[in-house]
This record gives sequence, structure tokens and C-alpha cells, in this order.
Amino acid sequence: MYISIIILPLISFIFVSIFGRLFGIKGAILIANIFIAITFFFSCVMFYEVNLSGVKVSIELCDWFSLGDLELKWGFLFDSLTCVMLVVITSISSLVHLYSSSYMEHDPHIIRFMSYLSLFTFFMIILVTSDNFGQLFLGWEGVGVSSYLLINFWFTRVAANQAAIKAIIVNRFGDIGILLCILTVIYLVKSLDFNIIFNLLKNLENIYITVYIFEIHALSFISFAILVGAIGKSAQMGLHTWLPDAMEGPTPVSALIHAATMVTAGVFVLIRLSPILEYSPKILIIITIIGGLTGFFAGTVGIFQNDLKRVIAYSTCSQLGYMVVSCGLSTYSVALFHLMNHAFFKALLFLSAGAVIHAVIDEQDMRKMGGLLHVLPYTFSMFVIGSLSLMGFPYTTGYYSKDVILELAYSKYTLYSIFVYWLLLLGAICTAFYSFRLLYITFISETNIGKNVFNYVHDVPQRMGIPLLLLSFGSIFVGYIFKDMFLGIGSTFLRDSIGIITQINYNSLIEAEFLFVGIKMLPIIFSILSGIFALILYTYYPEYMYFINNKYLINIYRFFNKKWYFDLIYNRIFVKVILNFGYFITFKMLDRGLIEFIGPTGIVRIIKNNENYYRNHISGYIFKYVFFIVISTIVLLGIIKYYSYFEQITFLIYIYLTLSMIKYVNIYNK
Repeated sequence: MYISIIILPLISFIFVSIFGRLFGIKGAILIANIFIAITFFFSCVMFYEVNLSGVKVSIELCDWFSLGDLELKWGFLFDSLTCVMLVVITSISSLVHLYSSSYMEHDPHIIRFMSYLSLFTFFMIILVTSDNFGQLFLGWEGVGVSSYLLINFWFTRVAANQAAIKAIIVNRFGDIGILLCILTVIYLVKSLDFNIIFNLLKNLENIYITVYIFEIHALSFISFAILVGAIGKSAQMGLHTWLPDAMEGPTPVSALIHAATMVTAGVFVLIRLSPILEYSPKILIIITIIGGLTGFFAGTVGIFQNDLKRVIAYSTCSQLGYMVVSCGLSTYSVALFHLMNHAFFKALLFLSAGAVIHAVIDEQDMRKMGGLLHVLPYTFSMFVIGSLSLMGFPYTTGYYSKDVILELAYSKYTLYSIFVYWLLLLGAICTAFYSFRLLYITFISETNIGKNVFNYVHDVPQRMGIPLLLLSFGSIFVGYIFKDMFLGIGSTFLRDSIGIITQINYNSLIEAEFLFVGIKMLPIIFSILSGIFALILYTYYPEYMYFINNKYLINIYRFFNKKWYFDLIYNRIFVKVILNFGYFITFKMLDRGLIEFIGPTGIVRIIKNNENYYRNHISGYIFKYVFFIVISTIVLLGIIKYYSYFEQITFLIYIYLTLSMIKYVNIYNK
């Protein structure tokens, strides 16, 4: 059964992609849905056996490769952390598969789409079940490739091409961090197995490594590399720019990426490798601050976005900031709890947004909607449930984890944690504001939809409505049902996964439990007031929100609407410089200059200019050929004997080329 959970999505991908045309569209969709549904059922059984019955399962299949002292095997680990992730991944994936069978039914390439969804699920399962760095990196890269294929599914659209390329290139920077982490672990431990690495951490506590001329604490360097990887995958501030543009893919893709797969991979890696992070307290502080800044940044930007899916995308970015803050505070069980809760209400929001977009014939600008409350009552109710859970309204799923993270940040009683608390509180206020703003502009305000489109608008069909209903139950009840399992003081949950910090986790939760009631109520009160303010503002004074009448305030609006100008800064500082270097240096100077001069073109030119000379010497006489061979051998032996001198000459040539490149760049910039 355990291996079936891993294999079934791969079989689904192979059957649907290769034999889908033989089964037909309905047959391919049915196969994909059945395989993923069976995977979800097996995941639930596994959750009962591992989490509720206390059985930890480790499976070693076979050898993968051996390289010197390094031996890597195909092994799978099913502990509490893995089981929670598998239930989240397979449940959301099965609902997205069912939803997509109706949402994409008119697309001529729906078979390819369903196969990509199964592939995405397979690689994420590989990532969370791995018991070593090698398999983890395989799944890590696999979800990146799958996201590229799905974001670029409508490959005839230029915007989809650009978004997919941007996603995979930005994530490459994060992947450098994971690669550095793996290489450093190999250097220190000569193994990639998690169990071996975690057991040897105590011996590595005082080990330093040399990076260039700097002596760096080894575990701190590894922790920082892990953080870089998590920032890329989980779209934290700095490498977040790919996430909003990923909305160019079909809406079910957005739901799967944001709720259960791509962006949760970074948080999962932080939790899985938490024993390493605990030996690097300074890195934990950096993790906490980055998460807080991301939560605040995404909240402020989300208020000023007009694309329906982008608003929800920035809410994902903000909620991931909460999870990262919880990891930085060493309360990994709370981070996992919020990850699970977030999956349900975020999938509900995206699939509900897909229902709206589907109804208004692929329009995503909220300003061109409005008045949909009476024609889409079912979708509106789903949107309300998802939005209330997102803002942490009392007794919804989001409330049981989101507010706990705020309390944990405050109860740490350090300067950086209090700073992060206020950042997240401001982010929560922004979340409530843009949630109510979205509901009002899309459903309640006067309609801006054309008559022909408005007459076409209809509520969701059954195959799209059932996933929404199931997700709405999850968005209301999951947090209440599982809160004692994750947050209970006497709970042994996750002890087999991150037992090294269980006591730290409990102490933090106890501190947060006895906070002053006013501090606990502050996020709820501010969120409700922010939502009410949004309704009043957009009902009676909508023109004030766009700062049209003030030339100074309009610049503030542009700043937040343009996402703090991150894209503009990156384009001017990095992208433009790299493209100019590629054209003026590597292409014009090297490819068309140096290489062609001494390469094929230069050789042809020399031969043409000395055609008569070569014709006289290449005559077929053996003694002439022997003469050339002897001369060539003498020259080669001379190069070998005096290699150091040639090396110095080569170095001087390299310096000359470098200075020439700098000269060309300066000339271009002038």
C-alpha cells in the first residue's frame, strides 16, 4: 500500500499521456481521477496507521548509485510529517482533478492537462516521502519542471511563456541553495541519508569550513543554503516575483500550486531539516524576519491588485510568511498545522475564483465584474467561507493556526519577534481589507459586465460544485478537529519526525497560552474592523481608494500596485545587464569576434590566403609529412616542459579579456 501511494500517480501520468487517445477524453479523465482517488484513500489509511496507531514505516527498495564513499539507495520514509503532507497533497489533487474534468472539458488538450496534474502530484509525493537528500532533490526539481509545464500549458500565449520561464529561472536561484547544502553535507558526512545526518549533528556543532578566505560555521552555512532554497520555492520576499505571474496557467493549476504542491515544498523542507536549523540560532532569526517581511509586503500589495487571481496569489505569499515565521520560532508543528489548514481554504478560494472566471467568459479583472451575487449565489457562499477562513475569523479553520503564530511571535519577548509580530498584524489587517474588497467588487457592487456576457453567466456545474462543497467543509472544520493533535500540550504528534525540538515547541505553546487576553483578541478585532472599513469605503467613497485627485497619493498607489517595483528593479539591475553582457561580450566579442577569428572562419581565411603555399607542401611526399610530424612533436614537448610559463601567459590573456569586457560595458552604459 505504501509503495502504491508513490506509484499510482506515475502510472496515471503514463497511461493518460501515452494511451489517453486510445481511451478517449472521458476514459482518460476517468482513469486519472480514479488513480488519484485511490491514492488519497491509501493516504488516509496510512495516516491512521502512522499517526493514530503510532507506527513509523521506513522502506528501502534498492541501490540507486555509488560514488566512492557515497552510497545512495531508493528509500522512503513514512512518519507523522510525511503522512500529513500526503493527505494534504492527495486530497487537494483529487479534488482538483475532479474540478478540472469540468473546467477544462472544452479544451482540446485536456488529456495532456490531466497527465501533467498527475505528474505534478507524483513529484510532490517523491519530495515528501524521501529519506535522503538525493530523492528530495529529485522531487524538488520535478515539481519545478511540472509547474513550468502547467503554467505554460497554453503555450501559444506569450504571457504564459514568459511566466513559465520566469518561474523556472527564479527558482533556479533557490535551487543553488539546495545544491550547496547537499554538496556541503557530502563533504562533511559522506552520506545523504537523513537519519545518519541527524545523528551526527552533535559532532558537527563546532566544525568550521573555509569558503574562499572565510571561516564559516558549517551548520550555519548549510542552514543558510536551506533557507535560500525555501525562499525560492515558497516565494518569500526577494524571490517571490514568479508567484503572481504563475496565474497565467489554468485556474486548477493555481489551486494545486498554491495549496498543496509547489509553494509548500519550501516550508516542508524547513520542517524536515529542522534538526539542522536548530543548531543555527542566527539563521532562525533571519528566517523569522524574512517571513514577517513577506507577510507584510504581500498584504500591502494585495490591497492594490485588480486581477482576481493575483489578489489570492498575494494572500498565498502572505500566509507562507506566517509558516516561515513559525519555523523561525522553532514551532514547526504550528507551521505544519497552518500549512494543512491553508491548503483547504486556499484551494477553495482559487477554485471559486475559477468558477467566477468560467462564468464571465475568462475575464479576470474585478473592475469588469460586479453584481454577481444574485446569479452566482453558490460560488459567492464558497468565496465567503474561504475569505473568512483566510482572514482568521473565529471558529474557522484559519483561526486555529493563524492567530497562534501571532501569539507565538509576541510571547517570544525578543526585539526581532515583537517586530515580526507587528508586521504580521499589519499583514492580517491588509488581508481582511482585500478579502472584503474582493467580495464587494466582484459580487456586491453594481455590475460592469456587458449584457451579452451577463446573460451567459451561470453558477457552477455539479462536477465543479462538489469539490467546492468538500473544501468548504475543510475550511470550517479541519482546524477545530485537528488542533489538539498539532497544538495539544500532551500530544506526541511529530515527535518521531522532529523530536529534537519537541520540548522547545511545548514551552513556546505554553508561553503563548497564558498571554493577556487583549493581545490574543487584537488580530481578530483589527481584522473585523478592517473588513468593515473596506465595505464602507467601497460602498460610499470608492474614488478615494485610487487617489485620483492627489498627485502625491497617486504615486503611493502606483508603488503598491506595481508591487514595490521589484520587477522593475530586477529588470534594470540584473536582467538588462545580463542581456547586454550576453550580446556585447559573449556574442559580439567572443562568438563573432575571438572564436570566429581563430576558429572556423579564421582557418578558412588563412587557407584561402595561403592556398598556393599549401598546394606546394601538401604534395604526397612522405619525407615532407615526416618533417611536419617531427616539428609538431618538438613544439608539443616544449609546451609540456614549460607549461607553467604558458599558464602565466594564459592568465595574462584572461586579465586582458576581462578588462576589455569591462571597457565594453562602460562604453555601452555611457
